Amino acid sequence: MKRQIFWALLIGLAVTAGLAGIKALQIRTLIAQARNLPPPTEAVAVFEVREENWPRLWTAVGSVRPVRGVRVTSELPGVIREICFEPGAEVGEGAVLVRLDTSTEEAELREAEARAELARLERDRIRTLFEAHTVSQAELDGAEAAWKEAEARVAAIRATIAKKTVRAPFAGRLGIREVHVGQYLQAGAPIVSLQALDPVYVEFALPQQAIAQVRPGLTVEVTTDAWPGRTFRGVLTAMDPDFDPVTRSLRLQATLPNPDGALRPGMYVQATVVLPEADTVRVVPAPAVLHAPYGDSVFVVEPATNDAPDALTVRQQFVKLGGRRGDFVSVTAGLEPGQKVVSAGVFRLRNGMRVTVTDVPTPEPSLNPRPADG
Repeated sequence: MKRQIFWALLIGLAVTAGLAGIKALQIRTLIAQARNLPPPTEAVAVFEVREENWPRLWTAVGSVRPVRGVRVTSELPGVIREICFEPGAEVGEGAVLVRLDTSTEEAELREAEARAELARLERDRIRTLFEAHTVSQAELDGAEAAWKEAEARVAAIRATIAKKTVRAPFAGRLGIREVHVGQYLQAGAPIVSLQALDPVYVEFALPQQAIAQVRPGLTVEVTTDAWPGRTFRGVLTAMDPDFDPVTRSLRLQATLPNPDGALRPGMYVQATVVLPEADTVRVVPAPAVLHAPYGDSVFVVEPATNDAPDALTVRQQFVKLGGRRGDFVSVTAGLEPGQKVVSAGVFRLRNGMRVTVTDVPTPEPSLNPRPADG
């Protein structure tokens, strides 16, 4: 019985050893095959680092202000008898907007004109008598004063009637009507907004460090998300003589032509003052930069060592970044002009990885990108 158990164990060990040997041989074969395989490669798009001249800029958030803009009101109270404008219309200077009821003033005017005529006749009679040495100088002076007083009363009533016809103080575009026919209008109550839209002001503020560089006459470029891809250009026309004591900022004003009325008062914009000086910078596309807590880096494409002549690898290079314009970012340290970097998909790469340059067309980066509407 013991001999049978011994031979069974011996046979089992022999079978196990044979299977282990076969498995080890298979593993060694797979390892050898893996060593003979070429390393994995990644298809990438590349960009050659180049130098460009970038103008120096000061950028700030600003607001659009009208050169002339008011809420039209009436100087005198009264009942509205006629509204002579359409909301949103363009009007010229002096255009009639609203007429108030002037029936009482017109009646008073007729009375005052009659009194003025009577005073004039009385003055003329007394003057004739004075020339005949019948009345004194005092009586003539009194008649002259009475006539002038009557004429002043007529002029005052005519001025009141004129003020009850509300006119546009300047040419511009009207807003939404805020009154109705038959409404009693209080003095100073708003009637309609009137804005002159060409040109317009853009007001913004810059830190005190800008005082040595900015001056009236410089070009100002304005963009707004209301008109994506469009740049409005004007001139810096005014600067406050003092700084805000709280923010230490300097308030500036630019004047921009606005013939189509695209810029409206109160609109939020980004204003950029373009300085005459320019800096020479090295640029790469923004997607070429890998941002990480330990620093910013790019992958430089280089020939592979100890490999086929056309083989390429990537080397991770840490860089120091400067400003950004459009699709580009400037590099102040870490790269030289002429080096080639991976322009997109850097998150898929690792240091020393083999790559091939793709021939698939990729979007060309631009300093003024204009994406198509989605």
